[in-house]
Amino acid sequence: MNNDSQTGSKESEWVRLRSTDGFSYLVKRKVAEASGTIRNMLDSEGGYAEAISRVCEIRERGIIVEKLVEYMSFKTHYESVGTKEEVPVKEFMERIPPEIVLELLLAADYQEM
Repeated sequence: MNNDSQTGSKESEWVRLRSTDGFSYLVKRKVAEASGTIRNMLDSEGGYAEAISRVCEIRERGIIVEKLVEYMSFKTHYESVGTKEEVPVKEFMERIPPEIVLELLLAADYQEM
């Protein structure tokens, strides 16, 4: 197989992210790999079970995993935008409830986002 077809198949793969309270999120692999931790978990050369099963257990509550997924999608969608002024950061930040900000910050740091 050539590298182009391997890259294309990786981009079309789906990955399941599961929270500690049982919520499950199905996201494209490209989106999930916006997290350095998840990228390492899914690397076939790393020898992790997640690389085979494509299911990543995230040790966070469902609301936190949901916001991490939203951010990874946001980051992946806007990574090719020309200038920072074109990215609606304020709009994204308004969707984060203040009561989870600290927990979300710690989770994002652990996930290398």
